[in-house]
Amino acid sequence: SSARALLRFLGFVFWGSAAAQAFGGVLVILMFKNYRYLFQESYLSLPGWLAIAAALILLPTGVLAVSISIRSSRNRQGTFMYLLLLLVCLEMSSAVLAHVYSIRVASQLESAMGHLVYQHNGSCSQDPGSRAVDVMQRKLQCCGVHNYTDWLKARAASWHLTPCVPESCCKEKYSHCKGHLSHLEQLFQEGCLKKLEDQLWFVMLYVFWCCTVLSILKLLAAVSNGILMRHQPFRDLRFL
Repeated sequence: SSARALLRFLGFVFWGSAAAQAFGGVLVILMFKNYRYLFQESYLSLPGWLAIAAALILLPTGVLAVSISIRSSRNRQGTFMYLLLLLVCLEMSSAVLAHVYSIRVASQLESAMGHLVYQHNGSCSQDPGSRAVDVMQRKLQCCGVHNYTDWLKARAASWHLTPCVPESCCKEKYSHCKGHLSHLEQLFQEGCLKKLEDQLWFVMLYVFWCCTVLSILKLLAAVSNGILMRHQPFRDLRFL
């Protein structure tokens, strides 16, 4: 029947989507781990962990979907329904948290980044916050919050710092760059805020839409399984 064919198809889709969902979860976790000095709240990576948990449960769920499409079993169909309900709860929680956290983090990102730039103690500093700024600028290939002039404003408030930018603002192809403003062509021109915001929105939107689409597929699988259960009704519903 069409319900069996759809359930079999969704079973294979679940296997493939498990990898996509796990990938999104890892992206979220690594995002907040790599920039932990900007995102200090540990719970911000929760959408990623929920997505990974859902991806792990998707694998046996896909096996059950294919198995039920081949040969119906009351126990397997009941277990399948329980797993679908659990997956919908996990995925919708992950999607909602990803959306809420992305809005919250975006509103705090500029001030957090500006604070780290202002507290930067020079290119040779061993301060964790200063190293975090240098790593961020090299990784994103950016300079300052909005552009390199943010460093001039920060260093103007510190009389002991020369008016230059950290060496992490230098482009890789200029190995002798020391951050002097007389050679602006050697410096990254874009600010880090825009690049980090774009990366944050991409990761969070990926998880949001991945979880949302998969939740809809779970509902289709539940309907298909329900049709099969209707054709072979349970005689004993006590275990439900």
